[in-house]
Amino acid sequence: MAPEAKKKIFWYSCLALILFLSGWGLSTMTSRINYQWYWNRVPQYFFFTGVTEHFPANKGVARVKKIDATHSSVELEYENGDVDHFKVLTDTLGVTDGGDVLETDIIGSTTGLNRGILITGLLTTLEISTYASLLGLFIGLFAGLGRISQNPMIKGLSTIYIEIIRGTPLLVQIFIFYFFIGSIMEFDRFFAGFMALGIFAGAYVAEIIRAGIQSINPGQMEAARSVGMNYVQAMIFIILPQALKRILPPLAGQFISLIKDSSLVSVIAITDLTKAGREVITSTFATFEIWFTVAGMYLVLTFSLSMLVRYIERRFSISD
Repeated sequence: MAPEAKKKIFWYSCLALILFLSGWGLSTMTSRINYQWYWNRVPQYFFFTGVTEHFPANKGVARVKKIDATHSSVELEYENGDVDHFKVLTDTLGVTDGGDVLETDIIGSTTGLNRGILITGLLTTLEISTYASLLGLFIGLFAGLGRISQNPMIKGLSTIYIEIIRGTPLLVQIFIFYFFIGSIMEFDRFFAGFMALGIFAGAYVAEIIRAGIQSINPGQMEAARSVGMNYVQAMIFIILPQALKRILPPLAGQFISLIKDSSLVSVIAITDLTKAGREVITSTFATFEIWFTVAGMYLVLTFSLSMLVRYIERRFSISD
């Protein structure tokens, strides 16, 4: 066997040993506190089979236009002329043909696979992180350009924004944005949460973009200006595309951190993945199982983003 192959086998063996010792250590620690694992309680909080009750839309009083008992369907007609169709189980029908139905009246029920609170929290985390990342990228682009601007006012405002945001904790910013600014502007929890995250991320993105632009040889700007481009054209078509390749890894790292930082919005009662985990723990008392599951779900999100960025980096390297 070649020496190089022997080295790889040795180091892979070391890796396997470390993983084994980590698992053994975890098992030993839980046995010392007499912790009983209940992993069987977790799956129901991903998806579960349950009964879903169906109600009319919030459009005023509706009339039952037609009931098809054969196909278990109900057709409602609202006062404004809109028509709704519902598929329900025949033995759960709560309306009669030609009768009036209020918004609080149950039309019927269906049985099927429903989304659990952990999946709901995961989708909320993904949604709020996406909106915050886009907002942070937008703010960061202009703040980063402002940091290298020759205009004292623009540069000063950008610098003040970056220093204030980077110099204060995110948790404090969320509280200020929700309880103070949100109360004045009448923002809901979700909007206040992703705005606070986006503004926070924008300050870090701005510094990444600034560093990326300044890493490009100044001769690139001079060459672009010499062929007739103005400053804006040179920045858009020459400087920023080159800077993007260099800032992609730190930019991805910032957005990965943002996904993890989004757990802080649970303090303003947004049912993200972290808050969903806490709610499940209160009903199951499966503390370790749920937190390990929540950590694994965050890992899936961040690892997926890392793989996407690696793919984009490989595509960029081909163009080089």
